[in-house]
Amino acid sequence: MDTLPRRQQEVLQATVRHYVDTVEPVGSHTLVRRFGLPASPATVRTAMGALEQRGLLTQPHTSAGRIPSQRGYRLYVDQLLPAPGAAALQLERELAGISLQWAALDDLLLHLARRLADLTGLLSLITRPQRPSPLLQAVRLVPSGDRLLVFLVQGPDFSTSLNLRLGAGLEEELPILERWSNQQLRAGGGGRIPWERLPAELRRSGGLLRQALDSHGRIRSEELDAVVAAGLGGLLAQPEFRHSSSLLPVVQLVEHGPRALLGITGPQAPVATEAIWIGTEHPHAALGQCSVVQATYRTGHGGRGQVGLVGPMRMAYATARAAVQSVASILERLLS
Repeated sequence: MDTLPRRQQEVLQATVRHYVDTVEPVGSHTLVRRFGLPASPATVRTAMGALEQRGLLTQPHTSAGRIPSQRGYRLYVDQLLPAPGAAALQLERELAGISLQWAALDDLLLHLARRLADLTGLLSLITRPQRPSPLLQAVRLVPSGDRLLVFLVQGPDFSTSLNLRLGAGLEEELPILERWSNQQLRAGGGGRIPWERLPAELRRSGGLLRQALDSHGRIRSEELDAVVAAGLGGLLAQPEFRHSSSLLPVVQLVEHGPRALLGITGPQAPVATEAIWIGTEHPHAALGQCSVVQATYRTGHGGRGQVGLVGPMRMAYATARAAVQSVASILERLLS
């Protein structure tokens, strides 16, 4: 987006600040009086009209003042974001002295999520650090009495074992099933066994192995979906969410798919180191009236997690961005 003339920059900044503070449309007289803009109300009104023509401001009612549009917030975040305020700096100083004193990681994450929500009045989310799951490379099947040990080889130094109940008469099929499974893994290269090609004579033992692998995958997926959240009450208090119809999709997402709030669409999906999603920029339709500010943290063992804030498009972006960055930094320090 092109750089705005200086006067329009000042007017857009002031309009965003006013709307974030008051949730009220604003006119030129108020902007000049409140922010001391070095221009007459008529000049400011002309600049507001130009910003509206560019799609950066909008007028909710004919006789009302103007408010920022989604495009206006985007330009503000990309080009006009001020330095973080005192609250964000105070959080950074507070976190600088924190130590790994919690008995469990979730206690630490919950403490940080609550602190983040208290500071911003927004919904805060922190994902547990996860290492990308390596692709399945080979399968080893070892019968032991009425049990079957399944070794899943996912790299030279990474494997998982499953302990299954072995049905009667299946042991003799295991060498053939193991050989067939490994042939498919080598041929496909995607870490997936094409069960639709399973020979009919291996249907019983193959069905047992497939069920075990599917169950293991679901458990892994549930672990990846684990998110610590705090501050839903703050989100409920925002004027934009007074009507249940606008809030219900967000609440349902918090309960059933919280990682989607941070733009994470799957276990292997790439996630930006830092991102600010505004309105319909977010990949999930439920967030069309919201903004999401997020940052990535990394651990010393190659794990990666996300810190995020969810709120209305009318948010203090500078404070939100500085706050999630501070929490991500402290997690990197503690978990490195």
